[in-house]
Amino acid sequence: MTTQTAASRTATKGRWITHWDPEDATFWRERGSTIANRNLWASILAEHLGFSVWSLWSVLVLFMTPETGFAFTPEQKFLLISVVSLVGSVLRVPYTLAVPKFGGRNWTLVSVAVLLVPTALAAVLVQRPDTPFWLFVVLAATAGLGGGNFSSSMANINFYFPEHRKGWALGINAGGGNIGVATVQLVGLAVIAAFTIDAGPVVPLFYLPFLLLASWVAWRYMDNLATARADTAAQLAAVRERDFWTMSVLYIGTFGSFIGFGFAFGLLLQNQFDRTPLEAAAVTFLGPLLGSLVRPVGGWLADRFGGARVTAWNFLAMAVGTGLVVAATVQGSLPLFVLSFGAVFVLTGVGNGSTYKMIPTIYAAKAENLVAEGTPREEAVARTKRVASAMLGLIGAVGAFGGVAINLVFREAFAATGSATPAFLAFLAFYLVCLAITWLCYMRVPAAAPTSGTAAR
Repeated sequence: MTTQTAASRTATKGRWITHWDPEDATFWRERGSTIANRNLWASILAEHLGFSVWSLWSVLVLFMTPETGFAFTPEQKFLLISVVSLVGSVLRVPYTLAVPKFGGRNWTLVSVAVLLVPTALAAVLVQRPDTPFWLFVVLAATAGLGGGNFSSSMANINFYFPEHRKGWALGINAGGGNIGVATVQLVGLAVIAAFTIDAGPVVPLFYLPFLLLASWVAWRYMDNLATARADTAAQLAAVRERDFWTMSVLYIGTFGSFIGFGFAFGLLLQNQFDRTPLEAAAVTFLGPLLGSLVRPVGGWLADRFGGARVTAWNFLAMAVGTGLVVAATVQGSLPLFVLSFGAVFVLTGVGNGSTYKMIPTIYAAKAENLVAEGTPREEAVARTKRVASAMLGLIGAVGAFGGVAINLVFREAFAATGSATPAFLAFLAFYLVCLAITWLCYMRVPAAAPTSGTAAR
């Protein structure tokens, strides 16, 4: 009756739901799953466009050639996309807090509508090669607004689903968002093929009506959960825990690699292998597309075999794949580079899903520990879910900083040697460090009672 009353109020009082208990099998079967899935699909659309806007400049830099009046160096272009990535990373922290404060529906509506500004700016800037570089970077950086959408979307969806469905729900939500990187690159390819590199403004203009559509979908089909509570205190509690720092490092290795490589792929093809804008655009979308599509698979594998086990094997495979990328850059082999780099992209997607699934699993185990110590189950679950939700957003923010670092490392590698080889060697070493962390923190069987480490297995 309480649920029905809350539902009846949604049409007149901002679609706020005051009772939500997805762990109750009856509630989930009769009502919860329908509401959760409706919000999930609307969230995917909004997050997808957020990633597309965030990734706009990874495509538009392909249009910025001497033929179109731009004289930016490779180092300047890598700096440009690094700044855009940085803004998106920083915004992920406040975006996580915005969902419980303003409501998932309300915040999704606002965060999508505001993307009209950087999208319109991009259409103008790509026509103005005379714009001073510093001003160009400042204005282009507003596209980073799209990067914050991931954290708010993931934190919101985390509240909707029961524990045994989180791997799938978070995986498909994140994968549907991540694929926005590939989508904008496909749009760029289509524009270059149809109109040549002089038609750069068409890419951002293409997205304006879809942003308006997503705003309407959020307003019409999404809900706010009054029970969603994640605040500054929860974030402070999260950052004091060891698991926050270890999982952040792992997510830098997976998502940081995905977004960093997604931004850099086209520039690497242009500057490492002298590909034309059309040739680069024809290949660039493949990596992010594959990485996005397999992200739900990573969540599913984590549900089935354990997040830590999947993550560890994944980092080992990423190190091997990066070794092949190094061989390709040394030999100047474009086919080997595309194949091995594409394989690394796939592995970043699997790792994205498996590492993100580890977080709620770790905190479900912590709740059981609290119950064993005498804490009432309802209180223990509520407390750990609150911290886990805050951690999902925070780790998403830290992971995005990995994308910034990757493009800065590429910038320095090209500035120093004219090649990306030193950068890939650094990434290979980092993946081995991530493998060691996963094994040491989450796979070794402890001598004492089970802790969060074994919970993630």
